[in-house]
Amino acid sequence: MSEINILWADDEIDMLKPLRIFLEKKGYRVHMVSNGYDAIELLKENGKIDLVFLDESMPGLSGLETLSQIKDFRSDIPVVMITKNEAETIMDEAIGSQIADYLIKPVNPHQILLSLKKIIDNKRLVGEKTNSDYQQEFRNLLMEINSGPDLDGWVDIYKKLVSWELKLGGSQSEQMMDILAMQKKEANAEWSKYVSKNYMDWIEPSNDEAPVMSHNLMRNYILPEMEEGVPTIIVLMDNMRYDQWKIIEPILREKFYLEKEKHFLSILPTTTQYSRNAIFAGMMPADIQKRFPDKWLNDQDEGGKNMYEEDFFKDQLGRLVRRDLKSHYVKVTRHHFGKQLTEKMNNFLDNDLTVIVYNFIDMLSHARTEMEVLKELASDESAYRSITKSWFLHSPLWAGLQRIADKKVKIIFTTDHGTIRVSTPSRVIGDKDTTTNLRYKVGKNLRYQKNDVLDLRDPLEAGLPRPNISSTFIFAKEDKFFLYPNNYNHYHNYYQDTFQHGGISLEEMICPLGVLTSKV
Repeated sequence: MSEINILWADDEIDMLKPLRIFLEKKGYRVHMVSNGYDAIELLKENGKIDLVFLDESMPGLSGLETLSQIKDFRSDIPVVMITKNEAETIMDEAIGSQIADYLIKPVNPHQILLSLKKIIDNKRLVGEKTNSDYQQEFRNLLMEINSGPDLDGWVDIYKKLVSWELKLGGSQSEQMMDILAMQKKEANAEWSKYVSKNYMDWIEPSNDEAPVMSHNLMRNYILPEMEEGVPTIIVLMDNMRYDQWKIIEPILREKFYLEKEKHFLSILPTTTQYSRNAIFAGMMPADIQKRFPDKWLNDQDEGGKNMYEEDFFKDQLGRLVRRDLKSHYVKVTRHHFGKQLTEKMNNFLDNDLTVIVYNFIDMLSHARTEMEVLKELASDESAYRSITKSWFLHSPLWAGLQRIADKKVKIIFTTDHGTIRVSTPSRVIGDKDTTTNLRYKVGKNLRYQKNDVLDLRDPLEAGLPRPNISSTFIFAKEDKFFLYPNNYNHYHNYYQDTFQHGGISLEEMICPLGVLTSKV
């Protein structure tokens, strides 16, 4: 451990010499000052101070006043408040100023050492224990992945992998993260086999044991949550993965209770045009095309592919809900629309059911592919999650939800599909009408590497429209992405390690749904 520099400010400095000697024997370096002014001066001069012990009741500049000034220019530094006064108002003010810990005088060496260990060594100790725990869990996960799990088993495996990814992300252990990434890759290889074997059974209308998927999500999970007299707001975050949900969830819990967390499977292709339209229509894409022939556009048709979600949604409500619901649908695709959303949030409480579609995460994943600066900022899953969290904390969506947190309301927070960071190219050849998506293709006379894909030669059997009598759908497995032979190396370098969707992976298919209620 490198030397830790401590600043200790206390007007009874002479009485602290035994503690100073004790700490220096333990390897800490202690700088002692007798007042707040000197503490601030020393901190400004010495950038190597790691932690401050601060007496609350110093004459002149009080401990709380000193704390306030310290935080003005060194907001990162941990401060331990030491006080004789246990008055609730003083401690509330100190804690509100983000102290790291507080001790009541007289303090003894054991208390001081415990506080230091908790603050300075906590991150290192937690990281070391996390690494050790994952090493022990690695073999168990490996056995689970290769044991032929059922769907519930797969969901459990994926949640465990995400949990370890979140834990290890803070441990700064590249070796452990690499091992986890390999385990996740192996899991996706087995998951792809599992989906290829079972997908057609899942979408069979007569299968009563089929999992909840995009096309029956509203019927099975969302509408049953509605309560008479309680407005329900569906927040659908386009392209939100389970790990991004787990980053957002603690923020939501600050203002709402999380009553339950569920999951559903996105249909294939795992893209907005197919999965989200299926959610709002309550039917598979081929059935949407039959029911709304003038509103469904195939991949190569000109025009917006998600222009009629509100029509699909209201049609589904008319089929499934007998009573006359007052509903509203709003889509946020630009920041100024988000600001309008914040202002109107209270108005949504007059509805029985409101749908808010928010496109930020989808825009982020696409922008990351196109913009070099975002490739740097969201270089991996951890950074991708960090940007998502930062955005959500400062988003008009969170501002709007906070406005209604003190009202009786139910929030259903979900997505339409996830996304995966692709790394392995797979060659494909098709005619000029073949779709451009990197994770799925639909076209005639497709030539591809069979082991890399799930192919559906009769799209109608899979509930998908058939643009042409000989059209075939292919879906990339694992972390594959499709490339044409032309300019292969250029596009390989351009798209490798970008976040894409449309294919088969745990990240794209297993979607979260959280049911939240206000704390009133």
